[in-house]
Amino acid sequence: MQITLNGKTAIVTGAGQGIGKATARLFAEAGAQVVVNDRDAARVTAAVEDIRATVPGAQVSGATADLGNAEGCRQLVDQARTCDILVNNAAIYENADFFEISDDSWQTYFDVNIMSGVRLSRAYLPTMGKRNWGRVVFISSECAISTPPDMMHYGTTKTALLGLSRGLAKVMAGTGVTVNTVLPGPTLSEGVKALFEEEIRRTGTTLEEYGTEMLKTLRPSSITKRFATCEDVANLILYTCSPLASATTGAALRVDGGVADSI
Repeated sequence: MQITLNGKTAIVTGAGQGIGKATARLFAEAGAQVVVNDRDAARVTAAVEDIRATVPGAQVSGATADLGNAEGCRQLVDQARTCDILVNNAAIYENADFFEISDDSWQTYFDVNIMSGVRLSRAYLPTMGKRNWGRVVFISSECAISTPPDMMHYGTTKTALLGLSRGLAKVMAGTGVTVNTVLPGPTLSEGVKALFEEEIRRTGTTLEEYGTEMLKTLRPSSITKRFATCEDVANLILYTCSPLASATTGAALRVDGGVADSI
C-alpha cells in the first residue's frame, strides 16, 4: 500500500515538535506541500529545516501563529490560503488539581484545544466542499474517554472534539470531505519527555525504561505496555488523510496501545 499526496496542501497545527512534526514529515514524504504551524517561531524554523534536511525534495514552509485566539487563527489563514488537508493538533496540557484550576485556565484550554479547530475548520471546509475533496483530522486523546482526574480541563476539551468532529462530518455529508478524530494514548513527545526529565535523571533510567514503569501506574490497562512513538500516531493520521481513507468519516480512531478498556 502506497500513500501519495501529490498536489495536496496540508496544514498541521502545533507542528513545531512531537506528533505534529512527525505528521508533517510523513506528509512531506508522501509528496504534499506542507505548512508547519506553531506559536513559537524558533520551533517552526527548526522543524521546517529538519524536514527539508531529512526528506529530499520536501515542499514545506512555516507559519508562525498563536491559535489560542481568533486573531492568531486569522494570521494562519492569511499565511496559508490553500488547504486540502487540515490536522488540528495544536493543544496544551498539564497536570492540575481540579479545585485549583481557575476560570481563566479553563477558558484558555477551550480556546486553544477546541476553538482553534473550530475557527480553522470554518475557514477551510467550505472550499474543500466546493472542490469535492478534503480531509480534516482533530487530534484528541484517550483522555477523551477516560478523563484523568488530574487533567480534567484537558480531558474535557478532548471529549468535546469527538462531538465536534462527528457533527462536522455530517455537515460535509456527500461532499467527498471527511472529518475524523484520532485518539493517541501515552506518547513519547517532547512535552512528555520534559515532564519525565527530572525523574529520569534521578533514577538513572532511560526514557523508554522510565515510561514503561510509569505506564504500570498511570495506564495499567495498556496492552502494548509501552509508550507510543510520535511516528506511531502520525502513521494513522497519514492514512486517515489519504485518498485510501475515503470511506472513513465521522470516526474516532484509536492509536492508544489498547489503553481505553472498551471494544
